[in-house]
Amino acid sequence: MKILHFADLHLGVESYGRTDPATGLSTRFLDFLRALDEVVSYALDNNVDLVLFCGDAYKSREPSQTQQREFAKRIKQLSTAGVPVFLLIGNHDLPNAMGRATATEIFDTLAISNVCVSNRPDIYRIPTRSGIIQVASLPWLRRSTLLTREETKELSFEQLNERLQQVLTGVVEKHVAGLDATLPAILAAHVWVAGAQPGSERSMAIIGRDPALLLSNVARPAFDYVALGHIHKHQVLAESPPVVYSGSLERLDFNEEADDKGFCVVDIQTGPETGRRLVKHVFHKTNARRFVTVSVSVDAADTDPTATVLKAIAEQEDKTREAVVRVEIKLPAGSDARLRDSEIRSALKEAHHLTIARDIQREARLRLGHLTAEGLTPLEALKAYLQSKNVPPQRAKVLLEHGERLIGEGSV
Repeated sequence: MKILHFADLHLGVESYGRTDPATGLSTRFLDFLRALDEVVSYALDNNVDLVLFCGDAYKSREPSQTQQREFAKRIKQLSTAGVPVFLLIGNHDLPNAMGRATATEIFDTLAISNVCVSNRPDIYRIPTRSGIIQVASLPWLRRSTLLTREETKELSFEQLNERLQQVLTGVVEKHVAGLDATLPAILAAHVWVAGAQPGSERSMAIIGRDPALLLSNVARPAFDYVALGHIHKHQVLAESPPVVYSGSLERLDFNEEADDKGFCVVDIQTGPETGRRLVKHVFHKTNARRFVTVSVSVDAADTDPTATVLKAIAEQEDKTREAVVRVEIKLPAGSDARLRDSEIRSALKEAHHLTIARDIQREARLRLGHLTAEGLTPLEALKAYLQSKNVPPQRAKVLLEHGERLIGEGSV
């Protein structure tokens, strides 16, 4: 049995793009569609038995009609070819208000053949060309869905997350008890598993922000494979059973510059001698848009800083063509006037998108107490500011908790 596992599509991300003259759409939107096309083509060309999507179809919780249309086109290609598709709800798929439908629920509403949508934990038995497979689902669940207001009103942030972890662990335990041991089984979850390395959601990696399940809570022998979504960086957390984040199909920003992007293909076979199921998984890279950083340090004695920058660009010429490029130039005060931006931009005219950032080194730096403001994360800067103002500890704790939530809500 062959399963294709992917996640975190985030259709609607248009950062670092421009308008495509042929379609009127953002070139970055087209990048994400091309990556999804690679998934569909692979599934159709390689006799995949099940396409398993582990959440976050769109960037926005209220995607545009165009975004929904293009996603539905690709899902229809699979369903009409007889390939079952399982769609798990992620945190970006949830509507802003309780009671409103998610964007992917339309497939269930219209009873689209071969498409299953999971917006609540359950065990689904899906018929495929190679037999029945069980998918135990753990979609992203709101705190208000898991806990009542009465349960949470006296809990601290840490206590709240601990309680959420207990509830989610209980959901997994219930799934394990409900599985048929004679059938292959997959846990499909949109969740943070402790120990996972974040990708473009680094700014969300704040202690107390998201409840994190322990690896031991999901790596259960009852599952042949654990398919994860939510973290954009592909990684294998365990091998028995395989616990795998497929990662996103496309790069979202420069935090993912060095990350490979793609999807996983899982092969589940029953051993002829032992009768035990053997599982293999392979990561397939997509042709994701490159993100390239060109870093240059200009010496104070350099009489032609532009030539220094152009030399650094030339050394990465092959990488920068059709890539999203940022040029970071560190130079002493006064040298920036000698930079010729037009020549730098001309040297990178074949880049898909270009940003030039100048880091001008000055002696005087803004300070917060004994710490420089440079190099601090927003949360560290807030903490240093509160300390410099002698804010009482209890008040500072409340402000930091509010700061954590605001910083996290501002991230992708």
